[in-house]
Amino acid sequence: MKLLTSIALLAAVTFVAEGQQPDPWRAVSDRYVRLVLAVGQHDADYVDAYYGNPEWRKQAETDKLPLPEIDARAAALESDITKAALPAAKGDAELWRQRKQYLQRQLAALRARVSMLQGKRFTFDQESQLLYDAVAPRHSDAEFAGIIAKLGDRLPGDGPLIQRYEAFKEAFIIPKDRLDVVFKAAIRACRDRTLQYVELPPSESFSVEYVTGKSWSGYNWYQGDFRSLIQVNTDLPIYIDRALDLACHEGYPGHHVYNVLLEKHLVRDRGWGEFTVYPLFSPQSLIAEGTANYGVDVAFSRDERIAFERDVLFPLAKLGSSRAQEYYDVMALVDQLSYAGNEAARRYIDGQIDAKGAVEWLEQYAMMPRPRAEQRIKFFDQYRSYVINYNLGKDLVRTFIERRIRADGSPRAKWREFTTLLSSPRLPSGLK
Repeated sequence: MKLLTSIALLAAVTFVAEGQQPDPWRAVSDRYVRLVLAVGQHDADYVDAYYGNPEWRKQAETDKLPLPEIDARAAALESDITKAALPAAKGDAELWRQRKQYLQRQLAALRARVSMLQGKRFTFDQESQLLYDAVAPRHSDAEFAGIIAKLGDRLPGDGPLIQRYEAFKEAFIIPKDRLDVVFKAAIRACRDRTLQYVELPPSESFSVEYVTGKSWSGYNWYQGDFRSLIQVNTDLPIYIDRALDLACHEGYPGHHVYNVLLEKHLVRDRGWGEFTVYPLFSPQSLIAEGTANYGVDVAFSRDERIAFERDVLFPLAKLGSSRAQEYYDVMALVDQLSYAGNEAARRYIDGQIDAKGAVEWLEQYAMMPRPRAEQRIKFFDQYRSYVINYNLGKDLVRTFIERRIRADGSPRAKWREFTTLLSSPRLPSGLK
């Protein structure tokens, strides 16, 4: 009885947007947030961001609900959402329909993650479908081998191709003492381009830290109030193209803008509290990573990117800019090997190859030198099928947006559809 009273009191002290009527779905939203926080007590990676009622996090830590109890409550909430009728919304019925589907699918993913925490094992494809609402296509070794043959023609010389590739890239490493100035210039450019098309709150901001000992290359930690902390991992060499990639992906118009728009349009304007929490292992991640990766292409065309890096970032990094075009021609080929990482993860997680075999496979088909391949295996161990969210997510987002702007392919139309997607609860399956 004490627990139920406490929950009821806390549920009453939730955010209601100024001037809005109480949301009849508030109880649903509150229950969902509490369940995500409860799972976070069993999985340190699960709650990627939370900026709701701090007392709820404290209560989750105090209660530490057992996993079977979390699953039972999630099942009950799933049932309640399925039965619940949508309000008669004027002009935004589609958004409300997306909200209901979003909560249903996020809860199904939560239950799948809970079952994994209790020892249930899924294949790579089963897991990605359950957690991220999508399955990555399969690619054969022969497909990657064909791309690698073209790469070999671009990198003539003696020795294994991976060594020739690494030797080629050495000329494009950002010196450590130039990292900050290069990243700040990339961030400014990405932000300036984003603000031409996206209205952001005046108080939005983020800070950058350089870290080591991580399985990822960059991470956005959203903190609420339109603020982010972005961390860049410096364990391995950082090449010139990664500056703009990370600035767009983690910042503008990527993760930072995505979270800012969700907070502004769904949490503050509508009072939809479920978006104050972000469970990492959920369909939301495919949208987040897919839009962040595609955001680079939204902000810069290929020619614009090469020109900006050649004229601005290369000089700031004290790198010779005369080979910029050559570098990006090679990297365009390497980018076609993106799905090789998925294949390595699929085979590794499904037990077809061990860690050593996965490293060797990544060296051969993904053009990853051994240290980077070993770092990638650590990522597989920690995040498993999450890898599909980057490349499959980008492809799904690109196809979705380009299909919607077929009649008007202007940059403004692309930004409009991109911003609408960032501000919505659309699911991966809703991109098809």
